[in-house]
Amino acid sequence: MKESRVSNCARFTGSAFAEPSRLHLLLFICILVLASAARSLAAESAPAPTRSERSVLILDSFSFGEQFDSLEPLEATVRSHMPARVNFEVERVESYRYGEGYDTGLVETLRRSYKGHTLDLIVAHHYPALQFVIHHRRDLFNGVPIVFLDVVALRLQSLDLGSGVTGVSSAWDIRSILDLALRLNPDTKNVAVVGANSTYGHVWIDRADEELRLHADTLNGIDLVDLPPSQLLERVSTLPPHTVVLFLLVPASSSQPAIPATKVLESIARRFPTYCVNDHCFDYGAVGGVCSDEAEHEARAGEIAARVLSGENASSIPVVHDAPDYPCVDWRQLRRWHISEAALPAGSVVLHRQPSVWDLYWKYIVAAAVLVFLQSTLIAGLLWQRLRKRKAEAALREKEEHLRVMSDAAPSLIWTSDKDGKVTYQNDKRLDFSTSSSDAALGEKWTKYIHPDDLPGVLEANQRARELQSGFSKEYRLRRRDGVYRWMYDLAVPRFSLDGIFSGFIGSAVDITDQKIAQEALEKLSGKLIEAQEQERSRIARELHDDISQRLALLSMELERAYSGSDTSNSRREARIMDIRQHCADIAADVQALSHELHSSKLDLLGLVAALRSFCAEFSKLKHVSVRFSDENVPYPLPKDVSLCLFRVAQEALHNALKHSGAKSFAVALRSTPDYIRLEVRDWGVGFKTDAEHSGGLGLVSMQERVHLVKGSFRIESKLGEGTTVIASVPIATAPDESPAASGNGRM
Repeated sequence: MKESRVSNCARFTGSAFAEPSRLHLLLFICILVLASAARSLAAESAPAPTRSERSVLILDSFSFGEQFDSLEPLEATVRSHMPARVNFEVERVESYRYGEGYDTGLVETLRRSYKGHTLDLIVAHHYPALQFVIHHRRDLFNGVPIVFLDVVALRLQSLDLGSGVTGVSSAWDIRSILDLALRLNPDTKNVAVVGANSTYGHVWIDRADEELRLHADTLNGIDLVDLPPSQLLERVSTLPPHTVVLFLLVPASSSQPAIPATKVLESIARRFPTYCVNDHCFDYGAVGGVCSDEAEHEARAGEIAARVLSGENASSIPVVHDAPDYPCVDWRQLRRWHISEAALPAGSVVLHRQPSVWDLYWKYIVAAAVLVFLQSTLIAGLLWQRLRKRKAEAALREKEEHLRVMSDAAPSLIWTSDKDGKVTYQNDKRLDFSTSSSDAALGEKWTKYIHPDDLPGVLEANQRARELQSGFSKEYRLRRRDGVYRWMYDLAVPRFSLDGIFSGFIGSAVDITDQKIAQEALEKLSGKLIEAQEQERSRIARELHDDISQRLALLSMELERAYSGSDTSNSRREARIMDIRQHCADIAADVQALSHELHSSKLDLLGLVAALRSFCAEFSKLKHVSVRFSDENVPYPLPKDVSLCLFRVAQEALHNALKHSGAKSFAVALRSTPDYIRLEVRDWGVGFKTDAEHSGGLGLVSMQERVHLVKGSFRIESKLGEGTTVIASVPIATAPDESPAASGNGRM
């Protein structure tokens, strides 16, 4: 047959040479015959398709936009799981034109297009395509299994999938979109719903109404559904403040209105924060919505498709409902509406983020870093030898710096000297102590700061230490910057070089002036205490000798006279006996008073208030003066050390007042607060200057020391001619059951 066609063509061509006008027509007919023969030969020689190949039809619901142009993750997943070749065909339909007339034409078109084709699987992308395939499955692809993806799980509830259908659903929901809008716009009071009750959109409208009814107590829903674009924009311009818009329209690829949905969206998004059900509106001003991980969805759908193509029954494969969806927002709109990224829920994806300097120039940055690294390595190699040479020197300087810092931070006055005794270094404390000049005390100049009386001994000690090359210590007076001499304790040790040669001394001096003053005060106080003890013993001895002993002698004489005059009358003898009895009572009272001054038994048995009241009464009687005692809210019992302290202070204060004030009237007051007990002893005598109070006798010192032992405070207020007040305040810890009533139990 092939040869016949060629010979006929040759003959036909050869007969046309004599007539040039017919030549072109004959050549054209010959070319057509040859082309037809070639197609026939190719058809005869091409191998018939084997069943080792699989054919998959992808039916997409939309024909607009670039987001649906490719399902590469799905195709790649299927091919990776299938050893056989898989052929994919893609048909895009306009879902918004679905209707009785359009459906009929679409069915007829697909039937003609795939007549004679054996399809192994249909992939329905989005709900409209799935709905169309299921409704027209008998007419088009009867028995062909179906795998769907990007279909909202809510839409599956109203759709009878039948057998041989499985896939991957999405969790897009109005609730998650509304929650995102309220989270990012917490001051929202109104929610405007923009949508259309179409075959595809009525589910979103119904779902939005349900969610707004749940928030009816806090949100006002505004219905902007099924409005023409011009009327919709007019209504939007009248929306109140604190409003967010749920935009539920999806732009179509044909039958566009005068104002497209994208233009409507752009106009609304310029006025109010707008949120969508997916990410198709992010390029038109929407703040956010719900996005799906398309690659993950398609990969899971591809795995299911591969299982079906491998022979597994689609009805036995469950629908995957846990494919990841997440909130997504437009970074540009966050900036526009001043929404912080910190308000975003966990797992949110920010789209269209402005690239950082690293994102834009990371290649140049890495190249520059590598270049700098190489240059630094080269420089480091060149400097290595030099650094090694200076390493020991740097280590030595570092140690010297550490020693200098430690020396300056030390509380002592640190110095160094050479082998001749000349000072070579002083720390900051030494400079601050004597002079502000760094070289004022260097060399031999340091000697001018030593007290002249101490300088010979210091020089002699230094000379002896240099000769013996041993350490030494000494005490001397050093002049401070303000001209005051302070006692210093200086300790020095010798320094030697690495080869053992004597290099001088390093020493540190500390100020011991306060210690010396304290020691002298302690020695003075000890002497005063011994003197006071002897005075008290002398006073008690005088009391016993001059008073008690004399009165006992008189009592003895009275007894003797009473005995020798036994022949007198009874009345006279009884009178003498009564006098003797009275003398005995007076002596006993005086002995008791003397005993109370030494130690009051009432203080232990009845408490501080009763003891002080009794002492004041006895003091008034014995000294023939007036002592007024008062107390207020004093707890009972008090700690023993507090009671004894205040009792002794009151005794000493009254004795001092009687001795020095020249007054005959005194007041003793004892008052208590929740934390302190306060004693005041006052006289209205001559008074004295308080700046000389510490130059008095031992009484003031002993009172102050007693109060300080119980962690109290002691002071004296006095003016010449206005009297003196001794005040002692001592902290107390009141027992839980103490009350004002209990404090009176120890009063007389």
